[in-house]
Parts: sequence; C-alpha cells; structure tokens
Amino acid sequence: MSAQAEIRQDAGLKSHSVSRTTEPLAVRIILIAVALLFMALFLVLPLAAIFVKAFEKGGELYIASITHPDAWAAIKLTLTVALIVVPLNAIFGVAAAWAISKYQFRGKNVLLTLIDLPFAVSPVIAGLIFILLFGQNSALGHWLQNQNVTILFAVPGIVLATLFVTLPFVARELIPLMQSQGSSEEEASLVLGAGGWKTFLKVTLPNIKWGLFYGIILCNARAIGEFGAVSVVSGHIRGLTNTMPLHIEILYNEYQFTASFAVASLMSLMAIVTLIVKSLIEKKGKYKSKKVG
Repeated sequence: MSAQAEIRQDAGLKSHSVSRTTEPLAVRIILIAVALLFMALFLVLPLAAIFVKAFEKGGELYIASITHPDAWAAIKLTLTVALIVVPLNAIFGVAAAWAISKYQFRGKNVLLTLIDLPFAVSPVIAGLIFILLFGQNSALGHWLQNQNVTILFAVPGIVLATLFVTLPFVARELIPLMQSQGSSEEEASLVLGAGGWKTFLKVTLPNIKWGLFYGIILCNARAIGEFGAVSVVSGHIRGLTNTMPLHIEILYNEYQFTASFAVASLMSLMAIVTLIVKSLIEKKGKYKSKKVG
C-alpha cells in the first residue's frame, strides 16, 4: 500500500470515528441548556441573592456592617489563620509528595491513607478530637494549663483545626503529578553534580509549580470557609475567636440579616477571586504543557 493510500485510509478512519462520537446538534443544545439552567438555579441565583440582600438597606449600612469592630476582627482572624495554615500545608504537601513519589519505603500506603483521613472525618469530629486532646480533663491539656499555654478557645486551636481539615489539598494535588513525571530528571541533575537542594529548586519546583499553585488556592479557599471544626474549638468569643463564617452565623441567629449577608458577600467575593485565580492558573498550566509538548 502506498503512503498516499495509507494517509487516505487514516483520514477515513478518523472521520468515521468523529462521526460516531459526535452527538447530534439537538442533543448538544439540550445538554448545554440543562447544565446552564442547573448552574443558574443552584449557583448564580443564590449568589446574586446574597449581594441583593447585603445591599438591601443601602451602601452605608453595608459599609458599617463589614467595618464593625467584631466583623473586622473576624476578617483579620480569618486571613491570619489562612496565612499560617496555607504555607504550612504547602511545605507538608511538597515533602509528602516528594517522599511518596520518589522513594519506596514501608508504610507508604499507610501515609497515603493518613493524608486522606481529613476527607473521611467530619469537621465537627475533627474539632472534638482537639477537645479531647487539649481539654482540661486530658493529661496534655492539664499540663498545658500549668504551663500557661492556651490552645482551645484561642487562635492556636483554630489554626490546628483548620490545618487538620486542609491537610490533604496540596499533597493530593502534587502526588499524582510528581508520580507521572517520574524521577529521571532529578537523577540526571544529581549525576551532573547538582546537590539535592539545587536539584529541587532548578528541576523539581519548576515542574510542579502549577500544581503547587492550584493546591495552594484550594487549600486557601477551604481555610477561609471552614466552619465545623473551627466552631467546636473556637468558643465563639466575639472579637477574639470568631472567624468570618462564625461571625455570619452569630449575626444571622441574632436576626441581623443585612449585616450577616454583608459579611457573607465579602466571603463570596473572596471565593470568586479564588475561582478566577484558579482558572488563570489552570489556563496558564495547560498553555505551558502544550508549549513544552
């Protein structure tokens, strides 16, 4: 068979495959319409309702609600916790992904299971775990109290609870990425005389940076929005241990609906910005992958 005949045969097979897998236009329109309708009813409209309710009584009350001392304290605490938790999770995620993807050792499956544990455990149960560990009735809690160290109903407890529920996000994003990349480039770098730290900075980190950014964004979004575990360990102290989700709940329970929706709209804006950054990183990562390929 000639080369031209092979090309024509391949083209015929591809066109036949496309014709079999491409849905009719009517089916595509229906599927797209259902997806858009579902998103409009269960995503766009509720999100729009939050902003409508937040500005229901005017911009002055909205500004007053989000600049109230208790609201401002909740915003600062939420951002502070995120600034502590996200870098720690990034460091742990990179270290865990490196160990799991680059080395063979006993207990690897156990480590993977432990990393996934926060996905399986309810956040409320996670908060109760810290109550059992650091409560006054526990040996560790009694010792900490004698040392004048406060964990529960304070910022350290909130940080620990948030760290627990956000632990898997960076690691679970990097592990499959680093496993698919293998270790050939790192081995080549070491053979050429580069040290371990230089190999990580010059070879490994550039290869995983988009996955790392993506995991950090997901971790940050969860840290800002965490409610269950933080609610258990915080004590709900106004101006001290209330994060933004807890502050919203208190305002709503006190029938301060406009103020609660104002703070909720601020959290929604953070979520929207997070999604935009996430989309940009995904787009940038795909572009880089295509360029390298």
